[in-house]
Amino acid sequence: MRYEAEFRVNHHSYMLEVDGAISLLELLRTDLGLTGTKEGCDDSECGACMVLIDGEPVNSCSYIALQAAGSDIVTVEGLSPDGVLHPIQKAFLAEGGVQCGYCTPGMIVSAKALLDAKSDPTEDDVRQALGGNLCRCTGYQKIVRAILKAAAEMAAAG
Repeated sequence: MRYEAEFRVNHHSYMLEVDGAISLLELLRTDLGLTGTKEGCDDSECGACMVLIDGEPVNSCSYIALQAAGSDIVTVEGLSPDGVLHPIQKAFLAEGGVQCGYCTPGMIVSAKALLDAKSDPTEDDVRQALGGNLCRCTGYQKIVRAILKAAAEMAAAG
């Protein structure tokens, strides 16, 4: 069955008719063209599909789209709405926290959720926050360093 519902994604409202069985990931990528959110494992194991729903990180591959109707959804594209990179994105580039880049959107979204909740995280806080995100290229150290750098720069900026 198809249902009409309002979705608030990256500060924009969309009234969409969606199949009741599609995932939020499919809605974002197919219906809205937001391809920054990646499909990795399709089983909530890798974190490539991480988005924020009402500020909380969730794996969009295992989240039924209709469950997110009416919520505030933020994807990696929503972190730089005017084309200006978010401090987390800048830090990932500066610290070499990307390699193939496939996991990067999910890592950045998870980092955003952490820094929104805790502006001065420890390395252990960062590693715990990234527990649902897998990377097969970088070995995590550069990613952790990037998030700590972003936290320091965001704190300094006020």
